[in-house]
Amino acid sequence: MQPPLIDFINREKPVLQVALDYTDIEKALHLASMLRRELGHEHWVAEAGTPLIKSFGSISIKLLKASIDPVHVIADTKTADTGALEVGIVADAGASAATVLACTLDETIETAAREAHKKGLALIADLIAVKNIEQRAEELETLGVDIIELHIGIDAQRALGLTAGDIVEVVRRLSKRLKVYIAVAGGINAETAPKLAEAGADIIIVGGAITKSNEPVKTARDILNSIRSIRQ
Repeated sequence: MQPPLIDFINREKPVLQVALDYTDIEKALHLASMLRRELGHEHWVAEAGTPLIKSFGSISIKLLKASIDPVHVIADTKTADTGALEVGIVADAGASAATVLACTLDETIETAAREAHKKGLALIADLIAVKNIEQRAEELETLGVDIIELHIGIDAQRALGLTAGDIVEVVRRLSKRLKVYIAVAGGINAETAPKLAEAGADIIIVGGAITKSNEPVKTARDILNSIRSIRQ
């Protein structure tokens, strides 16, 4: 049986994932609640960002889930070790998925995937810091990962010599070669989001463009509408 998040993505894709990368739990809950009220519970998911989890622990996941249920909450744990243990923690807190670093040991990823599926969660492998992106993405598919996350921030783009157009092409190639879902993160905004959706990304992860906006709900709605219009 597929994890509930995977069933949701299959039904709703492309999906907007709002990354709540706050260190202030009140700000995270306030924005999440507004998004739940204005956007409903379809087409988007919320992310308990790494800074939020590091600041408040698994209670941040519990509070988010309680305030926006039935919207799925993704725990961006960026696990690098003790995969099963960390998956278990966020599962108990109500998360629908956890993230593991793609650059960690295969054994860690495999144990995290087994525990995730045992508890009904999806496992996301974050490709941040991976240089051979396409090779590692193909390897991850064999390790039980449900979602591959192309996390290519500005520093990584410069280090790897990638342009925004190059990233779109990477998504296009991987979407044709992989069976797992593809998420994309890293400086995405209203201009780049629809291009990535058109290239085949199933999940568009947006953080600062929404959380730092003067009108975050409007920005989220505009991005959501732009990616949804691509595949209608």
